[in-house]
Amino acid sequence: MYRTNTCGELRLTDAGKEVTLAGWVQRTRKMGGMTFVDLRDRYGITQFVFNEADDKDLCEQANKLGREYCIQVKGTVSERQSKNPKIDTGDIEVIAKQLTILSPSLTPPFTIEDNTDGGDDLRMKYRYLDLRRNAVRKNLELRHRMTILIRNFLDSRQFMEVETPILIGSTPEGARDFVVPSRMNPGQFYALPQSPQTLKQLLMVAGFDRYFQIAKCFRDEDLRADRQPEFTQIDCEMSYVEQDDVLEIFEDMARHLFKEIRGVELPQLQRMTWHEAMKRFGSDKPDLRFGMEFVELKDAFKGKGEFSLFDEAAYIGGICVPGCADYSRKQLNELTDFVKRPQVGAKGLVYIKYEADGSVKSSVDKFYTPEALNEIKQVMGAKDGDLVLILCGDNANKTRIQLCSLRLEMGERLGLRDKNVFKCLWIVDFPLFEWSDEEQRLMATHHPFTMPNPDDIPLLDEHPEQVRALAYDFVCNGIEVGGGSIRIHDTQLQERMFEVLGFTKERAEAQFGFLMNAFKYGAPPHAGLAFGLDRFVSIMAGLDSIRDCIAFPKNNSGRDVMLDAPSVIDDKQLDELQLRVDLKK
Repeated sequence: MYRTNTCGELRLTDAGKEVTLAGWVQRTRKMGGMTFVDLRDRYGITQFVFNEADDKDLCEQANKLGREYCIQVKGTVSERQSKNPKIDTGDIEVIAKQLTILSPSLTPPFTIEDNTDGGDDLRMKYRYLDLRRNAVRKNLELRHRMTILIRNFLDSRQFMEVETPILIGSTPEGARDFVVPSRMNPGQFYALPQSPQTLKQLLMVAGFDRYFQIAKCFRDEDLRADRQPEFTQIDCEMSYVEQDDVLEIFEDMARHLFKEIRGVELPQLQRMTWHEAMKRFGSDKPDLRFGMEFVELKDAFKGKGEFSLFDEAAYIGGICVPGCADYSRKQLNELTDFVKRPQVGAKGLVYIKYEADGSVKSSVDKFYTPEALNEIKQVMGAKDGDLVLILCGDNANKTRIQLCSLRLEMGERLGLRDKNVFKCLWIVDFPLFEWSDEEQRLMATHHPFTMPNPDDIPLLDEHPEQVRALAYDFVCNGIEVGGGSIRIHDTQLQERMFEVLGFTKERAEAQFGFLMNAFKYGAPPHAGLAFGLDRFVSIMAGLDSIRDCIAFPKNNSGRDVMLDAPSVIDDKQLDELQLRVDLKK
């Protein structure tokens, strides 16, 4: 055997034991006639001692070891004189008797330490080295543990894991597909699944009753911290259930995970409608770890002064920031610059400072009297020492979204978005449709198979924008972790949905004929939900990006810098696929 023990296993009770360990050299230290080597593997670090007085040749061999050499060492476990409480094996050391270099190493391009000197791009290029770092490995260990807990939980609730194809047909809704040319069917393409949506619905028609899959999904969309071109879903579907049944089961699963992973007892989760979330927080994924709820001020300012920006605005909204009336001019200018950024898009920012001594200072002093501004104080529920920040605009929803960005920025600046605090809720009653400026038509907010609220079905023809969906999202700390819906299982209602979405009968048949035909063979009522595993793990680990819990992630340009992918393929492959590349300038 290459090893009898791991580098994180030995304790004082093993003193006197002959052992063989293998791993990578973390560091070496020469002190007088002795050389100390810290040997690392996935399980921990063990210190080896090479004594020149005992074996000069062996000690000289140890002195030539470099960082990340892969070695095997044999020796005797001994109590350590100068103990190290920072590591689990800190009470012992191993007196080396034999050293074998299994593989030498070049000097690594960055230090293999928790606090490394390597930047993101460099670490992604040498990801196999980055994964040796304890901080990164722990994220993948957490992911593994969560996956096991999820599988065991769902298995205990009679869910069956079923794998679905990776090569499927392209669908017109949602994000852009990644497509794969077919050599055997020239001019035709597979698509990589954005989710197993239609396939899991077919499994319900097939009578599988409760399905789940830890599924790979692919979406060709712009990337950010919580997006990757390929990601993993905890994909689930159930038959003969209503919305309450789905929410109860997966709330139980979330509660189980938080208790096992973080030792946190989640209370019963509140359910907030989409309209309420947008009105109070300007987001369908509100962060409830702190307050600063929106207060609508259009009526409050009416008749109080002559400020054209407010007079002409369709919406005026404010947030009360506690204890920040001492914000300096520089800080307020920084906030103004923040809301004017293209990502936010506001034209400016109005502030009112309610000083600790009871006085009022504002950027609109010349338009409103102190008495009028103190009336705003009452409406806002502000106190002496508080800062009120106000945005306005000619589109209420757009301005609320801008105000949401400002609220989150203030929460971040004040340290209120604590990664060790977890506030979860369900968002329900989403709009069934949303308008797409790019497509110039109504699009399904979630997907075309989402069941309309039965009370709103009469509105489908004349007022589809008012129809609510039987859809739900699981939100934690301002992040959409999962979502799903009750599905349409009636063929006629599904055809009606396609009509509202602008599908011709021929196009609907071409894209979804297999599903529509399946529904004609006794489709049960069914519903589903999918959690983003990467996002869920990142929340549990307190990470800012899902990249840190994925073994081999892509960068923000969708590139794998380690494998140098995507890449150009040679002409022979193109000829086999009967393809020609025509790159336009």
